[in-house]
Amino acid sequence: MKPVLAALAAVLLTSQLALAQAPVVLPDEAAVAQILADRITRDGQGVGMAVGLVEGATPRFVVHGNLDTGGAPVDEHTLFEIGSVTKIFTDLLLADMVLRGEMKLDDPVADYLPAGTVIPERDGKQITLFDLATHSSGLPRMPANMAPADPFNPFADYSAEQLYAFLGVYTLPRDIGTQFEYSNLGLALLGQAIATKSGMDYSTLVRTRILEPLGMTDTAMTLTPEQTARLATGHDGQLEATPHWDFDVFAPAGAYRSSAADMAKFVAAASGAVSTPLDAAFALMLERTRPVEPSTNIALGWLITDHDGKQTVWHDGITGGFWAFIGVNRASKVGAVVLANTSTTSGINDIGLHLLDQSVALAAQPKRHVAVDIDPALLANYVGDYALAPDFVLTVTAEDGSLFVQATNQPKNQVFFEGDHNFFYKVVDAQLSFTMGPDGKATSIILHQNGQDIPGPRQP
Repeated sequence: MKPVLAALAAVLLTSQLALAQAPVVLPDEAAVAQILADRITRDGQGVGMAVGLVEGATPRFVVHGNLDTGGAPVDEHTLFEIGSVTKIFTDLLLADMVLRGEMKLDDPVADYLPAGTVIPERDGKQITLFDLATHSSGLPRMPANMAPADPFNPFADYSAEQLYAFLGVYTLPRDIGTQFEYSNLGLALLGQAIATKSGMDYSTLVRTRILEPLGMTDTAMTLTPEQTARLATGHDGQLEATPHWDFDVFAPAGAYRSSAADMAKFVAAASGAVSTPLDAAFALMLERTRPVEPSTNIALGWLITDHDGKQTVWHDGITGGFWAFIGVNRASKVGAVVLANTSTTSGINDIGLHLLDQSVALAAQPKRHVAVDIDPALLANYVGDYALAPDFVLTVTAEDGSLFVQATNQPKNQVFFEGDHNFFYKVVDAQLSFTMGPDGKATSIILHQNGQDIPGPRQP
């Protein structure tokens, strides 16, 4: 649900949000409208987008495009899947419970789970709530026992029982708290701990402790019929409609839907532009950090990026057909929301970061990939396991006339033929090139992603 950032050895740091920063002035509506028109109409990298600009109590909104290709226009009340932005709700609940004296950041997560739950340890150290919130627990991005019945709705049928079964046999590959590794699994576990300790289900906690205090009436996991009528259709990187995602135990990692108008209320509270009952919890979220990559640290869920004297606090979220971004500059008490009903190959983070700091350049847009027909009988020539690293294997399978690829500890995804032994993903900006042997079968693969070309030989 979220791209992995480069990992560095973790050292506990103190957030420097109080340092003097150059004031942030958000762009005017005309400039934002041009950005959205360029991205959607000129570059073909989206269907609909809604932006909220937060300065004080009254937000400004800019929209472009439609709920579906050829459908009604989006507006600030259109509902989008917000994916991993949900994690910020989970981490805010954690901060609120710490302030209420219900939990402690440095307590082992096992202390807040049902009796008998087995959580992996390493060298006598236990995974804490802070380790989970900062993605430094040593737990993987996804559990290895995840095998969705529907790869286009991958989280719908994964239960708490499966999660605990995986944790009961998992061996941590590194010391706890020493390295950042983005983990949807870790946030699902954190949500379980929060709900178990409170005695309430996760959605009730979010509603009573976050949504109602902030006046967010259009944010939910389960929508009313009226809200469903305003829910945008999701689209993949080729602008083809995709199914909505549903969640079970992974709900705390990505289940919520919301609108630009509602998320602007959340961003106004997070930025300090307005005062709310959650002021202290938002502040606590940023008090302690661990490093992610140069110029970027992670606090309780939030990523904190330093650039040219400005500090942007942000998070994004991706599902099969949506991309969401929220960000704030607390020194200037401003914020931005960007919601898109396309899981675009280039994403929208560059737009969100640019709105909060215009010295951050907008990203060059990628080539659009077009699927062409291939004889299904030829797909067997690509089937196999390709090791890109000792602990990272791409497993290629042919099923019902289509080719699928499953990376280690990640869901299976379909890839599409574009000619000359090249395939591409629609769910992410990544492509695969196969090298063929004299017998017509693939001998190796190259993964093209994030400007890198990573080769991997086919395993015997």
